[in-house]
Order: sequence, then structure tokens, then C-alpha cells
Amino acid sequence: MAQTLAQKILQRHCSEEVGVAGNIVQCSTSLVLANDITAPLSIDSFRKMGARKVFDREKIALVCDHFTPNKDIDSAEQVKKVREFAREMDILHYYEGGNSGVEHALLPELGLVGPGDIVVGADSHTCTYGGLGAFATGMGSTDIAGAMALGETWFKVPETIRVNITGNLEKFTTSKDLILHLIGVIGVDGALYRALEFGGSVVDEMEIEARMTMANMAIEAGGKAGLFPADSRTIAYCTDSGFADPEEIYPDSGAEYFRVVDIDVSGMSPQIACPHLPDNVKPVEELKNVKVDQVVLGSCTNGRISDLRAAAEIIKGRKVHKDVRFIVLPATPRIYEQALDEGLIKIFAQAGGIVGPPTCGPCLGGHMGILAAGERCLATTNRNFKGRMGSLESEVYLGSPITAAAAALTGEIIHPEKV
Repeated sequence: MAQTLAQKILQRHCSEEVGVAGNIVQCSTSLVLANDITAPLSIDSFRKMGARKVFDREKIALVCDHFTPNKDIDSAEQVKKVREFAREMDILHYYEGGNSGVEHALLPELGLVGPGDIVVGADSHTCTYGGLGAFATGMGSTDIAGAMALGETWFKVPETIRVNITGNLEKFTTSKDLILHLIGVIGVDGALYRALEFGGSVVDEMEIEARMTMANMAIEAGGKAGLFPADSRTIAYCTDSGFADPEEIYPDSGAEYFRVVDIDVSGMSPQIACPHLPDNVKPVEELKNVKVDQVVLGSCTNGRISDLRAAAEIIKGRKVHKDVRFIVLPATPRIYEQALDEGLIKIFAQAGGIVGPPTCGPCLGGHMGILAAGERCLATTNRNFKGRMGSLESEVYLGSPITAAAAALTGEIIHPEKV
């Protein structure tokens, strides 16, 4: 039977035939992930199950990235619990402090995820690793506890929506704009428990970091996974990051799809997701006189070095608008160091930006950039739900790093070509 990427990867981890969409299959896991919010719940479930050891100390990753350095006593207690569990289980991949970063940027960078892997994580944006050809998905903390104990879990084989992206990208249009456009087309439940499989000439030419940006937001359309083929670009990225023996993986010709979406990107403008859902998407030129109080550049969606470079190119030699707080958060310590070496940190600082440590903080309204009532933010993050970044009376707009840079300079949401 011709297989989609999802079926093909699941088959690699399953002793029975994966078969058609809707089948329930038991699969081994390559990596099990939790963070400082979700790991404590998983640890409690792990104890209640009577489990005494994790299945493999080298295949668990615990990343404290949401509230570190700890912002209050509650977050300190959360991280303490994770830290003590990691020590008890002798878990190899425990990250906190100076070696930690935003989990979905950190793990690919460390070579812990690659083509053909199955990764389950107690974080909805675990789907990011689909950019590397891995079947990666978020799960509840109880399921993660079971996976930590057993090294396997069950899946319902998802139907797949094939997304073909062709045409010529405009100068200021990025992969973030493409995924926002897709979510706007199919809706926040358009891929509910389905895999999004990306292909087409634009994808063939797309860099891996850009692919991870798109896979990251598959969940914003309800997707179980967002999958890219593992091609020569993937192999080069994974080899450089230290992933052992990556292999190319493609869907079979003739695979059966639930739906096919064709997108021609020629002439597409930068896209903006307006409050309060990621599918409330408009071309940037349709927004008029939308002032912003804050701009956030960072997160597991757009905090990578390519994102910082793109924003810095716009910012260089200019000043942030006097009424805007421009917060820049490199996603990992290595990215921070790269940005320092390349002079990007200096560009942001001289422009009046606020450069902070790697953290998920403002994305979920945790810390490092909380919005007050009536305030408005343009963020490169992935969610703009009501109250997501602070007050229920605040507003979050989503856009690319380039659009974010333009907003930081002008104090309003504007097409970057006008800056």
C-alpha cells in the first residue's frame, strides 16, 4: 500500500501493519519530552502508575524553558521537582540555566531529533520536529508518563492533508506567512487529528529552520503532526547537528490523502493573524493604523538565528519607535552566542531593543513581557488567544520576524516594504 509520510514513519516503529487511517497502532518512541510546566504532572502520574524507572535514560528530555530563571516561588518549586526527578532517574538530557533554551529550538540544535523519529512531548508545539521529517506530536502529561515508563505509546493513524506550495516567494514573505495563510484557509480545526504533509517547489527550496516554523504551527490548525520530507537539506542539517545516520524519507507516489490544498505563493503579501485566533488572517496591507505597544521577536516559532538575522536587516542603523517595547529573545544559548558574534545583539541594543535570555516567557503570558489592559502586541509567536500574553483586555497579532521589525520601528503594523 502506498504510504503517506505519517504512515511511513509510524510503520518504522510498529511491528504490525500500520494500514489505513483510523487504525490503532502501538509504536516505540525515539524521544519523550516534557518541560517545567508539564513534567511535574507527568512525574506525579509516573509515580501513581507504580513505575520505578524510565525506559531509557538517554531517550527522555526534560527542558526547563518556560519560567526559568524562576520568576517566583511556584515556578522554583516546579523546576525543583523536575531537577530532582532527573537526578533520581539519571536522565542524560536535562536542561536548565545556562545550557537551556526554548525546547523546540534546543533539541534539533543538539542533534536529538531527526528523520523517521517518533517524538512525543507534553507540549503542543512538539510538532515542530516535523520540519526534520519526524512524526512529532503533543500529548497530555499522563500519556507522557506512560511513554517515559514504557518507551512506547499508541496512535490512531491520522488521515493526511497534502499541502502543495508552488510559485515564487515575494521579498518580504516568509514561511511564517505561508503557515498563517494556510491556517486562514483551512481554519483552526481544519486539520483536526490529521497530519499536514507539505511538498511542492517552494518546500524543496525552503531552509530547515523555515520548515520547522511551519511544522510548529500545524497544531494551530488542529493537526496531529506537520510533516516535511527528509531530503538532502534535512540530511545536511541533521548531520551538522550531530544526529547519527539520518536517512531521506519521502511519501510514496500514489499515497491516499484526505484532502489536497494547492497554494501558489506568487504575489502573496506578509500575513497577519489578528485577535483572537490564528485563523483570523489578513494580508498586512489590509490593516490600517493598528498601533502596537510591544513587539516580541522570539519563541519556538521564530526565535532562531535566521529569524534574528532577518529582523536585524530591517532594524540596523535605525531606532525603535519611542512608544514600543521591542523584546528580542534568542531561542537558545547557541543562537544568542551566534547573534553576539554576528553583531545582531548590538544592532538590537543600539536600536533600543530589550535583549533577554532564551525563554518561552511572554508567549504564554508567563513573564518577560506581560501585556496590560488595552495594550496591543505584534509577536512572532504562535498563539493569539484572548489573554494569551497577559490581560484579557489586551490583543496579540501574529506575524513574521520581518513584519515584527517593521512594527518595532514604526509603532504600527505595516508592510515592511514601507519601512
